[in-house]
Amino acid sequence: MQFRTFAIDMPTRFRGISRREGMVVHGPAGWAEFSPFLDYDAAQCVPWLAAALDSAERVWPAPVRQQVAVNCTVPAVGPDQAADIVNRSGCATAKVKVAEPGQSLSEDLDRVAAVRDALGPGGQLRIDANGGWDVDTATSAIAALNRAARGVEYVEQPCASVEDLALVRRRVQVPIAADESIRHAEDPLRVKTLEAADIAVLKVQPLGGVRVCLDIAEQIGLPVVVSSAVDTSIGLAAGLALAAALPELPHACGLATTSLLSGDVVASPLVPVDGMLPAGRQIVDEFAFAAVAADDETDERWQRRLAAVWEACR
Repeated sequence: MQFRTFAIDMPTRFRGISRREGMVVHGPAGWAEFSPFLDYDAAQCVPWLAAALDSAERVWPAPVRQQVAVNCTVPAVGPDQAADIVNRSGCATAKVKVAEPGQSLSEDLDRVAAVRDALGPGGQLRIDANGGWDVDTATSAIAALNRAARGVEYVEQPCASVEDLALVRRRVQVPIAADESIRHAEDPLRVKTLEAADIAVLKVQPLGGVRVCLDIAEQIGLPVVVSSAVDTSIGLAAGLALAAALPELPHACGLATTSLLSGDVVASPLVPVDGMLPAGRQIVDEFAFAAVAADDETDERWQRRLAAVWEACR
């Protein structure tokens, strides 16, 4: 199988990056994506490669739904831009990034209030702190943000550690979702053991594939939200395959993230219609890929990285 490298600019800086790099590969079952973030070492990239190989080589589990409800994602931008993102998305649910390094709680409150106004009272608003708070800060910030939002659906990863998540969960009235505490943990089920979360956020690439995520979902016994790792539409299709195969899916999923990218590797990127995305395989389009293909230096760097991950798999 030949891995091909892409490099796609991002209109708004997100997760500390302004360009999304990665690789796509075609196998017997179809196209797959391998795009671990650049700050991950070879060992951390092993499950990402496993996920790509699983998607390329094996048919995905049978779906129980053909469409998946999704949320729009609002980066740590100003209130006017935040409202515009929601209005353009067509989604009834929004996930708002907060606790951005260098920003204040006041900025978070303004952003959240603007998103609530754009969604209207019937929309669902969730916030994601990416582990940016300590326990005391999380407790006070969640209360303030819940007021500004006039009700928060849940708070994703308010603190970095599972132990701190458990403490915060007992202090606040808003449900807690675990993301990094699952995908970065040696034992992703520790969230369940410590009763640290009400919701499990699962991402296909970091956890090793669709089937691995289905197993975790069954064992963890919590409602699941399937989310993106800022994938292209090829990677998003694997997330949609997971969401489509889950027996129950009570919450909108974080898979409407093509808006974070200025390009894609498919002819028709996965963009929600009425807040929904279709489940199914996506195909790399040669014309679209040519527009985002990495230069030789970037491709060589990724080929070396891929070789190091293969070595780490041994």
